[in-house]
Amino acid sequence: MKRNIIITGGAGFIGSHVVRLFVNKYPEYKIINLDKLTYAGNLANLKDIEDKPNYRFVKMDICDFEGVLKLMQDEKVDGIIHLAAESHVDRSIKDPFTFAQTNVMGTLSLLQAAKAYWESLPEKYEGKRFYHISTDEVYGALQFDGTLFTETTKYNPHSPYSASKASSDHFVRAFHDTFGMPTIVTNCSNNYGPYQFPEKLIPLFINNIRHRKPLPVYGKGENVRDWLYVVDHARAIDVIFHSGKIAETYNIGGFNEWKNIDIIKVLINTVDRLLGRPEGEDMDLITYVTDRAGHDLRYAIDSTKLQRELGWEPSLQFEEGIEKTVRWYLDNQEWMDNVTSGDYLKYYEDMYDNR
Repeated sequence: MKRNIIITGGAGFIGSHVVRLFVNKYPEYKIINLDKLTYAGNLANLKDIEDKPNYRFVKMDICDFEGVLKLMQDEKVDGIIHLAAESHVDRSIKDPFTFAQTNVMGTLSLLQAAKAYWESLPEKYEGKRFYHISTDEVYGALQFDGTLFTETTKYNPHSPYSASKASSDHFVRAFHDTFGMPTIVTNCSNNYGPYQFPEKLIPLFINNIRHRKPLPVYGKGENVRDWLYVVDHARAIDVIFHSGKIAETYNIGGFNEWKNIDIIKVLINTVDRLLGRPEGEDMDLITYVTDRAGHDLRYAIDSTKLQRELGWEPSLQFEEGIEKTVRWYLDNQEWMDNVTSGDYLKYYEDMYDNR
């Protein structure tokens, strides 16, 4: 079956892995990567597939309703995989307006464009799918009592970022309930792996360890996160897009909880070993800083439903995944230097506009 799919935020960390998977796995599909190319969007993440005949990049803001609607009409889009979002909690604390604009109004723009186009067709919603990717942070925080977030956990967001994602989730579900739009929502735990923007913990700390810069740890580093290798998340998105039930929610997680301070120690040992330094030599780079406002204590996802109903499970143990991840960043210092310097923004600014 030929499909025409828009993947929003496809130049970002998770989005680039999803675009690559779909372009390579489904040559009969046309994949349209729609990305505004903000600071976190980097087309260098997709150099290996940029010339594939079933791939097109379009530089566009998801808040541009008219532009999105025209693109859907021109490309006869029958599927949307929506990953575009502002996602860094610290940035949301400083600038909540941007998060509300992109994450809430941008999602609403996509929903309204999809509704307008699909309802204009003779078959309307038949064969269509709007898949919205969200976060485990909408559920709030867990205590250290063994409980996990499930698909029925009550929403309780604590930061402007998680509040904006919670709002967008509600809009997606409302468009199904009100208009019959075929929607799916997934909530995923923390991702790690290649091409992650280095304001996030793992790539930031790998780079800092390499250059022996301080490693700022919030509070005592005891906050717990569930970690999932990004390629496994992309695999889950593939399975859910094709086989998930309309109007359902699926949680995606790795059953892989780590305290921040423990994962930082693993990173130090791994980077030191791979660089030929005495393992643990750079532990003195750890510096403790004032904890972040609204810093949730623990996230942990129960992905049993996804595993039971659709047969997905993580392919990598954390130790193997973190080894591959550290090796990738150490082997791709040019990519890291271009991102940290901002050179990637200059290089790609106009190169792919509406290609």
